[in-house]
Amino acid sequence: MENYEAFIRFGSFLGVFITFAILETVLPDRTRKMKRMQRWSGAFALLFLGGFFAKLILPLGLAVIAIWAKNNDFGILNQFSSFPAWGVFVLSFLALDLAIWAQHVATHKIGFLWRLHRVHHTDPDVDVSTALRFHPAEIALSLGWKVAVVILLGASAEAVLWFQIVLNASALFNHANVKLPDRLDSVLRPLIVTPAMHRVHHSILQKESDTNYGFFLSIWDRIFGTYTAQFSEAGKAQIGQVNFQSQKDQRPDQLFIQPLRTEN
Repeated sequence: MENYEAFIRFGSFLGVFITFAILETVLPDRTRKMKRMQRWSGAFALLFLGGFFAKLILPLGLAVIAIWAKNNDFGILNQFSSFPAWGVFVLSFLALDLAIWAQHVATHKIGFLWRLHRVHHTDPDVDVSTALRFHPAEIALSLGWKVAVVILLGASAEAVLWFQIVLNASALFNHANVKLPDRLDSVLRPLIVTPAMHRVHHSILQKESDTNYGFFLSIWDRIFGTYTAQFSEAGKAQIGQVNFQSQKDQRPDQLFIQPLRTEN
């Protein structure tokens, strides 16, 4: 699995990214404030930097950590050898999604984590590239959190691999500047996070950006009371962070040093 994890994840990422990049030109939800390349250069620069550091930290991938935990009998689920493989897979997948939801909440509530995560929220146009726009330091911390969760949980390697594929694909999907038919959105939303639902999370109003934390399953926001159905009239007008809306703020160098800047 360690030989194929990176290849499988990259192939699925590329296919989903291209699909939604095309759909954004056909079914856009919002009019862009900037041209794509004025923002995409920064997003891809962060992607490559984050990927580079992730490879240094965990060269063989997260699924290998799950294999190591199983071989060494670490983790809660690895203590129940009679539990069916499909049950371990489902529980692992759900627990990993909840862990990412909790991590996302923490990035909004803890000061230094917010400064890193703010890089993601200062995009003046939310589209498929916004799913790539995470500071390398946040990527490193997120990877450490995932390693800890996988080991403590004893998640199955198969669940870890598929969760990462689904998480990446769903992040590209729900950040895409795509207008789904209202009926389709209403059918999908009770289970998974849709673009319209997640776009509220990028509202310029904090009371709205502090909701809808999910990346894949939407149930956690409903369970923990952090679900907002739609923009308020005030929030609908603008997304992003008001102090980082210029074209200069979207440059790779400015995104990299942004956590050092104040919001005023």
